[in-house]
Amino acid sequence: MSKLGSLGARLHRGEVGYDFVGKRKIWYGVSILITITAILGLAVRGLNMGIEFQGGAVFTTPKHMSTSVASAESFAEEASGHDAIVQKLGDGSLRIQIAGIDTDKSDAIKDKLAKDLNVNSENLAADLVGPSWGDQIANKAWQGLGIFMVLVVIYLAIAFEWRMAVAALVALIHDITITTGIYALVGFEVTPGTVIGLLTILGYSLYDTVVVFDSLKEQTKDITKQTRWTYSDVANRSINSTLMRSINTTVVALLPVGGLLFIGGGLLGAGMLNDISLSLFVGLAAGAYSSIFIATPLVADLKEREPQMKALKKRVLAKRAQAASEEEQAEARGADLVHDEEPEDDAAPAVVGPRNQPASRNRGRGRPSGKRAR
Repeated sequence: MSKLGSLGARLHRGEVGYDFVGKRKIWYGVSILITITAILGLAVRGLNMGIEFQGGAVFTTPKHMSTSVASAESFAEEASGHDAIVQKLGDGSLRIQIAGIDTDKSDAIKDKLAKDLNVNSENLAADLVGPSWGDQIANKAWQGLGIFMVLVVIYLAIAFEWRMAVAALVALIHDITITTGIYALVGFEVTPGTVIGLLTILGYSLYDTVVVFDSLKEQTKDITKQTRWTYSDVANRSINSTLMRSINTTVVALLPVGGLLFIGGGLLGAGMLNDISLSLFVGLAAGAYSSIFIATPLVADLKEREPQMKALKKRVLAKRAQAASEEEQAEARGADLVHDEEPEDDAAPAVVGPRNQPASRNRGRGRPSGKRAR
C-alpha cells in the first residue's frame, strides 16, 4: 500500500506518467469497438422491458414454496398464454411476472395459477400495471434523461468551456450506450430501478470527468506564455495527477455495488437488486474509463484546433527540435574530444624503465684495461 501511495504522489508531481493523450487513437478505437458491440446487442436482442414499461401483472406466492421455478413458469404460461418470468426470492417465495396481459383477465389468471400452485387465491399477492401507465413511465424516464443531459452541458459550458461540455456529453452517451448494450446482451430486465441506476452512474461519470477538467483548467491558465508544454502535454499531466484519485473512488464505489450484484442479486435472488446493481456496476466502470480515455483526450483534440494552440504547439516542437539538435552537436563534440586524446594504434608504445645501451663490438678487445694503444 505504501508503494501505491508513493506511486500516486509521483504521478501527482509529474515525476512518472503514462501517455494517455498521445495514444488516444488506440483508446478511440477500443471505445468504438465496444460501442458497436453494444449497439449490435441492442439491435439484435433488444431490451427486456419490465412490466412497468409494457404493462402486465406480478404475482407473489407465500413463503417457503415447494414448487420449482420451472414448474411455476409452466403453470403461469399455461394460465395466461404469455411468456412468464419466475424468480425464487430469499424467503422461498416465488415472484411470477407476466407481461402484456389485460388487467381485466388478471383475476381469472390468478385463480388458475393459485389452483395449479396449490395455494389459497387470497394468499397470492397481485400487482397490476396497465400499458398506458407503463408508457407514461417510459416517457418520464426519457424526459428525465434528456433534461439531465441539457443541464450537464449548460453547467460545463459555463463553469469551463463548450469544448469540455461537448467532450463530457460524448463520454456520457458512451457510458449509457455501453450500459444498455450490456443489459441487452445479458438479458436483464429493465425496470424503474434500472433508470435510477443509469441516472446515478451518470453522476459518478460526470464527477470523475469534472475532477480532471478542473485540474486541466488550472494548469492551462497561462499556457500560451511558455514554450515548454503543448496543450496535449498538460492534458496528459492532468490525467496522471488525478489518476489515483479516480481509481480509488471507482474501486471504493464498485466494491459495495459488486456485493449487491453478486451476493444480493445472485445468491439471495433479489430481483430489484439485480436491476439497480448491474447498471451501477457497468456504468461506474464505463464512467471511470471514459473520463480518462475519452473525455480529456477529446478536449485536447478540440483545443489544439484553435489558432493559438496550433501556434503554441509549433513553437514547442521547434524548441524541442533545437534542443535535440544542440544535444546531438554536444555529444558529437564530446566524442571528437575523446577521440583526439586517445593514442593512435600505429604509434610505437612508450618505453618504460631503464634503457640498456648496446656495447661496441671491438671496444677493448684483448686489453684488460680496455684502453686503446697509443
